[in-house]
Amino acid sequence: MATFPGNPSMAQRIARVLPTLTRSHRQMADYVLAHPLQAATMPIDELAATLGVSVATANRFARALEFDGYPQFRAALVLGFESTLAPVEKLRSKLEHPATVADVFATALAESQRNIDLTRQSLDAHSCEQAVNAILNARRIYIMGFGASSWLGGLLQRCLDLHCDNVQLLASIESSSYSARILTRLQPTDLLIAIAYPRYFADTVLLARRAREAGVPVLALTDRVTSPLAPLATVALYAHTDSQYFASSEASALALIEALCSAVAHRAKGSLKAATQLAESVLPWLHGNHASRLRPEAAAPAPRKARAVSKPSKSSKAAK
Repeated sequence: MATFPGNPSMAQRIARVLPTLTRSHRQMADYVLAHPLQAATMPIDELAATLGVSVATANRFARALEFDGYPQFRAALVLGFESTLAPVEKLRSKLEHPATVADVFATALAESQRNIDLTRQSLDAHSCEQAVNAILNARRIYIMGFGASSWLGGLLQRCLDLHCDNVQLLASIESSSYSARILTRLQPTDLLIAIAYPRYFADTVLLARRAREAGVPVLALTDRVTSPLAPLATVALYAHTDSQYFASSEASALALIEALCSAVAHRAKGSLKAATQLAESVLPWLHGNHASRLRPEAAAPAPRKARAVSKPSKSSKAAK
């Protein structure tokens, strides 16, 4: 019980009153200790149904733990899981209010627009300048993000690759172990771009800390100054990512990445030439007919020659 995750005080409460609990209450205590996160997300009727007890029994269990009632017990159980449970609670709240599909579309789009507006308003000009300089001055750039952030990292790598000589994405089928191995090779002349939004991956924070301790500059793309990545960053750029349906909104994070890449393209030498070469190289793969196609086409099969009909020889005629 001493290692009870999320809220040790709940385990201490249960341990203190355990000898006085009834059989049903002990059953509930065992479930709460074994599945604290699930119990924290359940309303009283759902928990009671799961354990096969009455709602009244569930209320008495909360009072046996010296709470005024089940709502106070559940609120205490949530402590320590706030960031994990926040999306669950927001979704539960939204589902309690009826809405049409069109309403949800409109709400989600308005939310993305609001996040982008707040991101733009909170931009720090000096941080933006530092971020672009760090990218253009780095000998090698490594991009690290796991979970949903790995997709954002892939888009960032795709955009920076046009203007930077050596940009590598550390998300792979090996996950964080590959990143840990590669990060041992980084030098102070390199740059690590670490991406983490709620819910923050612990591996991203851990590996960013190791890189910073090794003297490697860290550019953090995250959501706020209280993010665990923020104190590890040489420079940080923040995107507001509030979402009523998910842990965070990727739309505003992607908008920030596109803004960063736009600034790099504007500042990078030879960006016009690079864009022209890219346009020429992808032209053959675009839809439509182009006179200067470079993509090889299958050669048409050679026409088959008609088989020559042999004329009967004189000897064969004589034989007849």
